[in-house]
Amino acid sequence: MYSTGTDMDEKKGFTLVELLVVIAIIALLMSMLLPAMARVKKQAKVVMCQSNLRQWCAVFQMYTDDYNGNFMANWSNNTKHTDYWMQALRPYYSDAGDIRCCPMATKPSSLVNGHPGNSLGPFFAWGVFEGEPGQPSTWWSCVTGGDYGSYGVNGWISDPREGTISVDPGKFWRTINVKGAARVPMFCGDQWLAGWPEPKDGPPLWENQAWNTGDAMVRLCPNRHDGYVNQVFLDCSVLKIGLKQLWTLKWHRTFKTDDFWTLAGGATKEDWPQWMRDFKDY
Repeated sequence: MYSTGTDMDEKKGFTLVELLVVIAIIALLMSMLLPAMARVKKQAKVVMCQSNLRQWCAVFQMYTDDYNGNFMANWSNNTKHTDYWMQALRPYYSDAGDIRCCPMATKPSSLVNGHPGNSLGPFFAWGVFEGEPGQPSTWWSCVTGGDYGSYGVNGWISDPREGTISVDPGKFWRTINVKGAARVPMFCGDQWLAGWPEPKDGPPLWENQAWNTGDAMVRLCPNRHDGYVNQVFLDCSVLKIGLKQLWTLKWHRTFKTDDFWTLAGGATKEDWPQWMRDFKDY
């Protein structure tokens, strides 16, 4: 006997309806997976950012160990090139390119309106400073040519020389060995290389507002992590801090942590800019 050919001998394929159903199922699965993947990617960047800050903490610790627990001078009226944190800490790290930037802000803003180093917003790094690498910048002599980053030092973490500062010298945290170190920010996400916040400094008026010469909190309040920013404290703890929580930290020795922008100071939801109103209050 031999086959004359039947339906069973024929190869079956997908019908158009079946193909459309498969495509629809794949599209549905992708729509469910993509947001989850985006969240995972953002969380990974939070972890990478915190890892960077832990490395910076080690750098600060090595420096202060060599200087009897004291910090560098940082900014004053006549800051030297070697006084500022980027250059002062340079012997304690090699290539800082990988740890100088939060993963959410890696692109340097470079030259802006003729002023190298300015910020275009929270998702840009400050820099790149003009000048030869390792040498004083041609724009600002206390920093170094080629430097950039998207972290900054708490400007009140300083040991300035007496008579070289124009503000109350009693505000400064001159040493890493202080009581209440877990509440004192040392190094953090920043739109500039440093900030000197005060209790009455206001928040950014709109999301992703670039800093200017006004309130220092605008520099220190970049919304890089969905309502939070990473910081390392004097005790080397690394925490994700709510943006409204920034006003409750002990930035300098006389900083009032219960002033206007806190719950203890009477702040209400309506006091905050619209984009921050739904963030957690502190």
